[in-house]
Amino acid sequence: MRGVIGSSRRSIGHRFGAWLLLASLAAVALLPALGAAQPVEPPPPTPVPVPGGGTSPSPFQDVLRTPPPETLEPPEVAAAAAVLVDLRSGQTLFALAPAERRPVASLTKVMTAHVVLSETSPSEVVTVSARAAAVPAVGVAGLGLLPGEEITVRDLLYALLLQSANDAAVALAEHVAGSVEAFVERMNDTAARLGLTRTRFASPNGLDDEGYSTAREMARLARAALAQEAFAEIVATSTHTIPAPDGEDRVIQNRNALLWLYPGATGVKTGFTTPAGFCIVGTAERAGRRLLVVVLGEPREAFSDAAALLSYGFAAFEHRPLIHEGRGLGTVAVGGREVSVQAGQDLVSLVPVEAPVRREVVVDASVRFPPARGQTIGRVVVSVAGDREIGSVPLVVVDVPPPPELEDDRSWWRRGIETIVQAGTDLVDALLS
Repeated sequence: MRGVIGSSRRSIGHRFGAWLLLASLAAVALLPALGAAQPVEPPPPTPVPVPGGGTSPSPFQDVLRTPPPETLEPPEVAAAAAVLVDLRSGQTLFALAPAERRPVASLTKVMTAHVVLSETSPSEVVTVSARAAAVPAVGVAGLGLLPGEEITVRDLLYALLLQSANDAAVALAEHVAGSVEAFVERMNDTAARLGLTRTRFASPNGLDDEGYSTAREMARLARAALAQEAFAEIVATSTHTIPAPDGEDRVIQNRNALLWLYPGATGVKTGFTTPAGFCIVGTAERAGRRLLVVVLGEPREAFSDAAALLSYGFAAFEHRPLIHEGRGLGTVAVGGREVSVQAGQDLVSLVPVEAPVRREVVVDASVRFPPARGQTIGRVVVSVAGDREIGSVPLVVVDVPPPPELEDDRSWWRRGIETIVQAGTDLVDALLS
């Protein structure tokens, strides 16, 4: 396959820088395996031209170093921070320094794509500015855009998310917001709306290393981006062809080696700078279950730890119904009286395999007797594995006992009259005696 970098438009200096990075990545791929290799085909080679002729080895890893896939114990990872979450619910299954702020390198482009897809159409045509075309291609992260080139937003997004093209990031930012600076403001506004309080971006491509986020917040961002159909489709793509303004079409290959090496992988994005280390947001699906992993600050490569965490999630957790709507839960005390209650909703969640489940009924202190039938008066808290809370459902009133019976009002009057009559009789008797 023909690489898109190292073309006649690139300077020798840029080529040599790319060759150095690719050589280091290739060396990582030749290290002895730490665990069982996945029996799958490696990514197709993508040799890159180097100064003086010839090509460098493919920059793509061709083996994963992971524990046995059936292990139920959390794997040891070399990353500085990592999280594993259920993609649908956001439930955390594994966390290592999840709130630690770290540079995220090209994972920044997840936010760039999210903003672009929120504010423009993939079919729009972008005219590449001189500023965008001048962005250096660090390693293989560039498409080689030319000033004045016309290219669709869709193709630029493919270049951004597969090739991690830094020039594509700037071209998209200028198209959407008029300038890189204005676009970065929109990135940070979007982060605030998503509740990413420990995240800040300083560029649309992450080259600056001044932006930062956390493993947990990158997972939240990735879930928001994957809700966009076009984003999910692009990041699951292995290769894509982009027309060139002249000459041969540009064939780009996804830098996420999980798409080839990890069965069921569906995305998302890789990143690397020296301060950030190797980073990845990865997703995979098996038997209808979808997991998302974020790995930040790996010293070597991030694919193996990401794969190990995904395998742990698939092997060590199971979807299990934890409580059913309408399940009777006995009675609870409200105002000193016993009230019948039941669960108000179903709760199905990922829990550790064979873990015992604990259900605790919690009544709101503000509830007064008598509550109405069907009223929510608290919640049922479900926990597993050492009282780790999984979720909760409403606690609903089924039946309320009647108030205590009052004596017949007439009996009070009768006794009162009888008392008065008896007192009068006693008084007459006393006077006549």
